[in-house]
Amino acid sequence: MTLAERLSEYVRAAFSGIYIRSHEHDDAIAEIARLCRDRGWSLATWDVDRGLAVAGRSEGTNAVPGAADPLAAIRSLGALATPEGTALLVLRNFHRFLGSAEVIQALDSQISAGKQSRTFVVILAPVVQVPVELERQLVVFEHDLPDRDQLLRIARGVATEPGDLPDDPEALGRILDAAAGMTRVEAENAFSLSLVRAEGRSSADGRFAGVARIAPAVLWEMKMADLRKSGLLEMYRGGECFADLGGLENLKRFCLRALRSPSRRARPRGVLLLGVPGTGKSRFAKALGHEVGRPTVVLDLGKLKGSLVGQTEERTRQAMRLLSATRPNIAFADEIEKGLAAVQGGGAADGGVSAGQFGALLTHMADRAGDSFFVFTANDVSRLPPEFTRAGRLNAVFFVVLPGLEERRRIWQIHLDRFGIDSSRRRPDDRDWSGAEIETCCETADLLDIDLMEAAQFIVPVAVTAGESIERLRNWAAGRCLSADRPGLYTRVADAAIKPGRNVRRDPSSN
Repeated sequence: MTLAERLSEYVRAAFSGIYIRSHEHDDAIAEIARLCRDRGWSLATWDVDRGLAVAGRSEGTNAVPGAADPLAAIRSLGALATPEGTALLVLRNFHRFLGSAEVIQALDSQISAGKQSRTFVVILAPVVQVPVELERQLVVFEHDLPDRDQLLRIARGVATEPGDLPDDPEALGRILDAAAGMTRVEAENAFSLSLVRAEGRSSADGRFAGVARIAPAVLWEMKMADLRKSGLLEMYRGGECFADLGGLENLKRFCLRALRSPSRRARPRGVLLLGVPGTGKSRFAKALGHEVGRPTVVLDLGKLKGSLVGQTEERTRQAMRLLSATRPNIAFADEIEKGLAAVQGGGAADGGVSAGQFGALLTHMADRAGDSFFVFTANDVSRLPPEFTRAGRLNAVFFVVLPGLEERRRIWQIHLDRFGIDSSRRRPDDRDWSGAEIETCCETADLLDIDLMEAAQFIVPVAVTAGESIERLRNWAAGRCLSADRPGLYTRVADAAIKPGRNVRRDPSSN
């Protein structure tokens, strides 16, 4: 439903106080103006810079003396009323004045009188800040961001030359995916910037012949800049792929099938990766985004916490709105148990702040299923609230164990090739090594210009430093979690069968 359609409903139903959350005030006012012309309604707009302007008069003309004052603007609405007509007053960025007792009282009086006089106060602001005195007086709704059809119209308006947009529907879809979540102005600017950059590239050698000049890369770049500016989320678009990640074959298959499913009813929600540190859980989330052509958005619950009452919950809701604005994406939250630890016991440890944050996260996951595919990682299941892992919350819970013999061989080869180390060189005893420890061994050998056996002397496996907790994790996961390596549930019997001779050492490595 468009802004005009929703506003028309509320006006016809005599909701005399309306609050619209919008980041596109010019576009919103233009749409409201069209609605008023079509319906024969009177319209006035006000902002602190230009004062009061009445539709049909020259812009900036004051309807009453002193109309730059917010109180005078509110009181002027009565003068716009006609015996048989409808009048709207749009107050732009008016959230800045809602801390004044005089302004609140003037709004309260005008909204109450508007029921009889058919006069309507419309507050237009980028944030929702409703004073308690007006909570029952105002109806609040969102000015939705442009959908794919609107984005396509904007792109075609910018693309004036043949070849600016691709003919291939799939390639065009990738451009619209990259533009999803942008405002109309942001999308127009991004499309224009892509054209400017294309013009600056040399095509003398024919490398860019037949390539559309509006490209998704520029759009993603602008989105990444917007997320960095917010300070709430980070976007990652690297080159990692599943070929760079040894093992986890069952997990890879499951996620690819879920994200590429043609079903229109079931929406992919996400997975929880429970397991040992250093086994590739974080790298998997980044590689998954590359494999399915989605950005990976990093969600850190700790960074969303604020010092003021209610600030954490508001920052979390704002982060969820930004997350939806970059859809479709992979939402990656690492070591989620640390952010949710205080939820245990009702959140009494921090006054309910974490519980409120957790509730905002679960609400977003339930309401916006399909926008984001969540990948949560955890090393300690005992610190996770039970409602987080219940059926229906996520698509699956996987246990990521230390790699087996075959997985370790593939991981060695990946990093030997990466650091240019001769694969025939002797390797250390790598029983109970994680993928991160194999990578560190290769990196150390390259950094210090030593052989792998000598580099292994600098490695203390996590199986040594956290042996007891790993055993507890394995025992808990057996029969409860899916195996990340092969189809079916993770079991200790299957673990022992594919990793012969495995034992968790309590003594330092003899490498």
